[in-house]
Amino acid sequence: MSSIKDSLTAEAVQDRVNELLLSSGITYKEYVLGFAFAVYGLETYLSWRQYRKYLEPKRPKNLADIVSEEDFTKAQAYGADKSRFDFIATAYGQVQTVAMIVYDGLPLLWDYSGSLMYKFGGLGPEYEITQSLVFFCVYAIISTVLSLPVSLYSTFVVEERHGFNKQSLSLFFTDLLKGHAIGAVIGLPLVAAFLWIIQSAGKNFFFYVWIFMVVFQMIMITLYPTVIQPLFNKLTPLEDGELKSDIEALASRIDFPLKKLFVIDGSKRSSHSNAYFFGFGKNKRIVLFDTLLEHSTIEEVCAVLAHELGHWSMNHTLKILIVTQLHLLALFWLFSLFISNTALYQSFGFSTKPILIGFILFQYIYAPVENVINFLMHVYSRKNEYEADAFALKLGYAESLRSSLIKLNVKNLGNFNPDPLYSAWNKSHPSLVERLAALGVKPTSDKPVAVAEKDDKKSQ
Repeated sequence: MSSIKDSLTAEAVQDRVNELLLSSGITYKEYVLGFAFAVYGLETYLSWRQYRKYLEPKRPKNLADIVSEEDFTKAQAYGADKSRFDFIATAYGQVQTVAMIVYDGLPLLWDYSGSLMYKFGGLGPEYEITQSLVFFCVYAIISTVLSLPVSLYSTFVVEERHGFNKQSLSLFFTDLLKGHAIGAVIGLPLVAAFLWIIQSAGKNFFFYVWIFMVVFQMIMITLYPTVIQPLFNKLTPLEDGELKSDIEALASRIDFPLKKLFVIDGSKRSSHSNAYFFGFGKNKRIVLFDTLLEHSTIEEVCAVLAHELGHWSMNHTLKILIVTQLHLLALFWLFSLFISNTALYQSFGFSTKPILIGFILFQYIYAPVENVINFLMHVYSRKNEYEADAFALKLGYAESLRSSLIKLNVKNLGNFNPDPLYSAWNKSHPSLVERLAALGVKPTSDKPVAVAEKDDKKSQ
């Protein structure tokens, strides 16, 4: 037992990893660059496969009773447009990443942060936490400036061209400034506490950091919908009427502890649709996007909520939360094995070993594991989606869920023609065709579901 324990010490792990890299003739930096190019190549190949599917002009036969030729063509055009831009945006991001690594951008920014700290505060490198906060701000500003052209083009060209963007430039930049202000108010104390715990807790810091992060996440889950989200969107109580009565009856039927029903003004920024619930224990709240209510019948809205409540009934959210926390604990433990690895810091141009920089570098080398975990989480999430659909089916919403899924896909110009490999790697939800096949519901007519039928009983 003692030999096994000794082999798992930080020093032993560092020495073993360093030996493996040395014997292979590569440095940490070369390893990170090699993996970055490998992932970029894989994801570009998968995106190209999907792009070719978007270029197919004819609607597949299995979609004949699902979507009209006109709506299929619109969705294909939207998907192809986004895909073409994604090739450019991804390449742009790859160039930034490679340049940051090759030209030692991190040590340059770290040294610049130190010079700012000394110039305006007279503080030296012994104030590592303060320098880390300055670095955090400088890095965030540069990242925002570099990503701004991509965000603007995506919002005001791609999304607007296909009728989704509802934002003005002033709202876009207002949201951006609000987001950064909130990020500073929350992020700076978080980073400072994170670094202080690591400095103070010794070799077993990973456990204390994990406990701190769990508490922080629980607080944020509580505060976000009631404090932060209202800064961006307006939530109003759902008016009394048939829709509210039917939702309350659905909640009562499955003992869902519903306290309040809200409508959110999602149309303020986009015409995409959604619905969700939040809250702990017996204090649940349901939020409906106004865009969902615009094109759905009462039965269809209830079907969408039945799916969401299926996640609650089968504890999917709790299970994912537990898995996420275990993953976070493992991440911090592995970081504790690399935090003092001198070879790692030196490979990226550092002569000192700042904790925040160490965590960034560790995430670089941990990336292969993270990619595998993300894929496995997609597999698990897809399983949960099928189970939630089955839950709604058992509640008697089979046909309504089918029509609501199709309407949402049509309204959002979703992907009707997915490439299976691209979808498996990138998407946490099954495609529409896969979900409809799993439901096993036959259409009541051969006519594709329309976004809004004149004889539909509307939800408002």
